Order: sequence, then structure tokens, then C-alpha cells
Amino acid sequence: MHYAFNYAQLDGQIVAALDVNTVANAVYAHNYGSNLVKTRNIQSLSVKEVTKLQANMLLMSPPCQPHTRQGLQRDTEDKRSDALTHLCGLIPECQELEYILMENVKGFESSQARNQFIESLERSGFHWREFILTPTQFNVPNTRYRYYCIARKGSDFPFAGGKIWEEMPGAIAQNQALSQIAEIVEENVSPDFLVPDDVLTKRVLVMDIIHPAQSRSMCFTKGYTHYTEGTGSAYTPLSEDESHRIFELVKEIDTSNQDASKSEKILQQRLDLLHQVRLRYFTPREVARLMSFPENFEFPPETTNRQKYRLLGNSINVKVVGELIKLLTIK
Repeated sequence: MHYAFNYAQLDGQIVAALDVNTVANAVYAHNYGSNLVKTRNIQSLSVKEVTKLQANMLLMSPPCQPHTRQGLQRDTEDKRSDALTHLCGLIPECQELEYILMENVKGFESSQARNQFIESLERSGFHWREFILTPTQFNVPNTRYRYYCIARKGSDFPFAGGKIWEEMPGAIAQNQALSQIAEIVEENVSPDFLVPDDVLTKRVLVMDIIHPAQSRSMCFTKGYTHYTEGTGSAYTPLSEDESHRIFELVKEIDTSNQDASKSEKILQQRLDLLHQVRLRYFTPREVARLMSFPENFEFPPETTNRQKYRLLGNSINVKVVGELIKLLTIK
């Protein structure tokens, strides 16, 4: 959110950043210093504190688990919704607040938590608009559909309400050509990022594999590299035609040897072919680029790759949110 605010190039400064995740806060402090970030529960935030901070803008991304299938979609009954419920009570009391932006998962738009949030905005005199957007609409080769709500006091927005926008008003971003994956790829990547042999052997055919000339990638989640399917794409430096040729040879081996007891020689032949694809995971830096983080963003040296992927998977796309902050504040 801090990088998105910087992207929008507004006059102003961040006065506080709150999260309960100590690893996330260590990364924040590494990039922005430790004087702004506080490790604490949102439910402990009071009207008095917000007033003392003299904050007029709130940028937030409440926990998404209450609105996902994995999180059982318990909505406001989920304890992880308590922070948003608390904020919905604070917003009408915080007279200084003029601008609010919220990000959440697609699906939030049909939740009870969303209704609670909108009621709080209306009670407080905010004009508001809702969106479902993805970075591919902003020339970023990554799919990440997310719900957004922007709200402000004073003048209403110069575009229609009463619907969920599925593109930016004016849709100027959609006229741009998408960047190719080759533009975000690092050079001389460590062999540590190669997909392990056990995953190649058992799961490669369900992986989403991206080639340099393509302009897409899957949504990266906090389970990237830990789980194979549905957590993000893998990368091969080969052309699409060349990797297709190799996979056709692999399928020929599979078709010709369908019995469960394949010989070790055949299994090795299959694995040798798969090694030629040079399939690897996207590095944390590459994922950060697909999330539109600037090049000067860094992780502290003690942060593990597992932690990096978890944090990035739980993060936002900086460019999308930055463009929405511009839209939020335009007169």
C-alpha cells in the first residue's frame, strides 16, 4: 500500500502502517524504517489514536480467508473478519477520514462483510464505487482478479455508481499491449529454483508453464512452490514450440507404457526429457515484478524464500492499487 501511494505521486505522507504479521513488518521496516510500522491487532485501534495521527486516508486489505473456499467462506462469523467489523465501527467516528481504499478477494462483493462495510461508508457520508480488476488490464502480464472499493467525502465521482466496474472508467489501460514475461525474468538464476525431480515426475502435466514470449501468468498465492496446482505459474526459457515438442515425446512414453510398473530405464528416459525443459519456479524478485513492486524493493537478508512467497502471495498489485488511488483522489 505504501508503494502504491508512492506510485500515485500524491502530496502527503504515510503516518502509520499496521499488521499483525511480524515477518511482513520486518520487510516493511527494512524498506521504510521502523518508525511507521506497528505490530498490533486492528481491533485495538481507537478513534482517539486515528484522530491523533491526523490521517485523512485509509488504505486497507483485510483478511481474505473468510471469503475463500479454503477459508470455508464463513464471512462475518469468521474471527478473521473482526478487524474489518471493528473498522466499520470506527469509520463513522473518524471525522478526519476523507479517502478510503479497500482490496479483497473476488467474492467479497457478495459477502455480508461487504454489506457491513458499505453501510458504514454510507452512514459516514462517503461516495463509493466498486471494481473487479486484474493487472492484465494495466499492461502487467499477470492475472489476479481482486475486489476493490474506493470511497471519498465531498464531491462524488465523475463516473456512474450502482454497479461493479470490471474495467477502469475510460478503459485507457486496456488499449496497451501486454508486456512479455521475458521483460521481468532475471538472468543467471540459481539452480535452486529448478522444479524438483519428484514434482517433474508426478505433477508436471498439471503445471501452468510460461514461455519467454508469452504475456500472461497465473495468480501467485502464498502456497507457491509448496503446492503445485493453482498457486502460480512455472517458467521455461524454451520457446513454446520447443517445449511442446519435448512434452509430446513424454506423452508418447506415457502412452506406450501405461502399465503401473514402468522400468527404471523408461522412467529415467522420461525424466531426462523433462530436464531438457529447464522448468523452474519464478524467483521472488520476478514475482515482485509481476506484482508491480519497484526495483528498489528489498527483502531483509534473513527472509527465507518460503516467507517471501507467502508475503507476495498475500500482497497487492502495486500498479493496480496505485491507479485506483489516483482515481480516488481525482477531482
